[in-house]
Amino acid sequence: MTFVNSVASILSIIVMIFLGYALTRKGIFNDTTAKVFTTMVLKVSLPAYMIWNLTNTFTEESLLSLIGGIIIPFMSIIACYVVGSLISKLIGVDSKHQGVFNCLFFVSNTIFIGLPINLSLFGEKSIPYVLLYYIANTSLFWTLGIYSISRDGSGPKPTLFSLETLKNIISPPLMGFLAGLVLVMADVKLPSFLAESCKYLGSCTTPLSMLFIGISMCNVKSSEIKLSKDMIAIVFGRFIAAPLLVFLFSLLLPMPSLMREVFIVQSAMPIITSASIISKAYNADYKYAAVMTTVTTIIAMIVIPVYMVLFNYLNV
Repeated sequence: MTFVNSVASILSIIVMIFLGYALTRKGIFNDTTAKVFTTMVLKVSLPAYMIWNLTNTFTEESLLSLIGGIIIPFMSIIACYVVGSLISKLIGVDSKHQGVFNCLFFVSNTIFIGLPINLSLFGEKSIPYVLLYYIANTSLFWTLGIYSISRDGSGPKPTLFSLETLKNIISPPLMGFLAGLVLVMADVKLPSFLAESCKYLGSCTTPLSMLFIGISMCNVKSSEIKLSKDMIAIVFGRFIAAPLLVFLFSLLLPMPSLMREVFIVQSAMPIITSASIISKAYNADYKYAAVMTTVTTIIAMIVIPVYMVLFNYLNV
């Protein structure tokens, strides 16, 4: 029954992804549309949603109680990066995309896929936990991830920590989270018209994200998807190694069961879509990244209901 309910929760997401895919095939959507959707989600709807959700869900006391949980995402993601680096050497990943492999192994799509799936499975009470994982995932992607990708390409090599890196980490969604945090801590209520505006804008996040994923998947040809040891290893990293590491680290720190479940789901998300864009920017193997992103996105739709059954069975 849990499996059926979980599948039902994700069906609406699959429908929206398919719609984005179909409209792209018809020529109605294109790369320009994808950029518009990305901008809307990252710079408008998601920051607005963060402000509305935090100010309507938390008090100062309840908000302070969850901040310490961010240690688990940071520890587990760094550990996953180390595991991925070891596996890439063990299976002999081609040197021309070894850095890209290392990045794909440890970073999740915590916003465009992770946020809608957590909303479907757990409801709005999961959002703050989603954001905690997002902060860790984003910080490490724009440092360790970008550094790894740049090693494969012929473009300029970034430093691990730089002003540009800091600008990418301090993104609009994070600023929305911090703004909501300040409002809650100061016990300030938004005027009703602003609160409603944030709520309505925030409601655009899931459909725009799913349509964007559909557009991205349409740009990968089926002939480019071929089973390989790299693909098997990355699927292992995304859907087994990453969530297992989160679970093991979560045993070290007492936390609400919902926080643990959200962190596990976030860690078991497909590859972050930005990985292929960044790979192209650094003249690395971006098609390799795009194919892996598409494959893991498809697999995620099957894996997440399985995790929900495990949560129920093990009472995680």
